[in-house]
Amino acid sequence: MLYRTKQGETVDLICHRHYGTAHLTTEMVMEANPSLAESGLIIAENTLIELPEITQVTPIKNTLQLWD
Repeated sequence: MLYRTKQGETVDLICHRHYGTAHLTTEMVMEANPSLAESGLIIAENTLIELPEITQVTPIKNTLQLWD
């Protein structure tokens, strides 16, 4: 799916909105858009990026607190 960025957006923000998580999806979007890293942290407005179809994302491992 092609996505046109809005002002002030970052890859992780787009991933969180589109996929529901930024965990591992950010890396997948960067792999699908190799030149995206050159644009810096905040992507220029109206940049077209490819959002690949991701069917399953590995869940984040639960962490254990010392006092648990």
